[in-house]
Amino acid sequence: MKPSNIGGQAVMEGIMMRHKDKYAVAVRRPDKEIEIKVEDYKCTFGKAGFLKWPIIRGVVSFVDGLVVGTKCLMYSAEIAGDEEDEKEAAKNAALSEEELSAKKAKEAKQFQWLLYITVAISIIFSIAAFMLLPYALASLLRRIGASEFGVTVAEAFVKLALFLGYMFLISRMKDIQRTFMYHGAEHKCINCVEHGLPLTVENVMASSRQHKRCGTSFLFLVMLVSICLHFVFVLVPVYWVRLFGRLLMVPVVSGISFEIIQWAGRTDTKFADMMSKPGLAMQKLTTKEPTADMVEVAIKAVEAVFDWKDYLKREFDWVDPEENNGEEHADI
Repeated sequence: MKPSNIGGQAVMEGIMMRHKDKYAVAVRRPDKEIEIKVEDYKCTFGKAGFLKWPIIRGVVSFVDGLVVGTKCLMYSAEIAGDEEDEKEAAKNAALSEEELSAKKAKEAKQFQWLLYITVAISIIFSIAAFMLLPYALASLLRRIGASEFGVTVAEAFVKLALFLGYMFLISRMKDIQRTFMYHGAEHKCINCVEHGLPLTVENVMASSRQHKRCGTSFLFLVMLVSICLHFVFVLVPVYWVRLFGRLLMVPVVSGISFEIIQWAGRTDTKFADMMSKPGLAMQKLTTKEPTADMVEVAIKAVEAVFDWKDYLKREFDWVDPEENNGEEHADI
């Protein structure tokens, strides 16, 4: 397997794929046509050089992923749910070009605010539910004389139980299960090209739906890294310092987790495979086997931002049969 640097996520009835400075969203419309939107990727924090330093780049990538991912989800929900309301269409038809332009600019600004508010709420909820709540619950053991070390061990079990329980519950929801099928299609596409196979529906369907660089693996790794780092606070005597110390640790945890998962995705060593196994096991909950039409959507998303034929030629010495046929016809 050779890394392609493609990444993505499932959205409502579709796939987002990103490669370098471009990302594309492909969504299956209610009329069964595939709509594709390609945009330039722009880092939320700008282009300062220090943002690419180890650890810091992990925090940047995590927040950026939330921003871009949420934006793509909101877009896909609009396309998949289709279509412009008749009353709204009539109102827009009655507007002049200037009025319509001003209305769209206002809606774009509102969308931007909604996007950032949604991301902020997501981050706050995640930290509260999976970082602070486990410690608060485990701290109740002090009432029966538990030591700080014992509380930290209990916190680890509570944290994992909450995370695994959350993943299991959402995996049982019918609407989410369909999104998880698109998640599987995303992984299969990336695995297909990274194993040197042409990007066809048949090849993608036969590929694995598990991938080392998956967001599920990243989140699970965040849990494990946070558990290890939180033992630093065992010797801190003040409860509130221990609590808010965990809060301040969040960027460090996400940064370290990012570096580990990127390293694991670039290497095929036995140690890397061993480190990846828990996350790959978790992906059995968050990915499902897709249908052929879902794979078609995923392929469209990949092709919008990535020249897989050039990649296969460069990395695997692949020969395009269509080019060969053309050369043979030319010789004749």
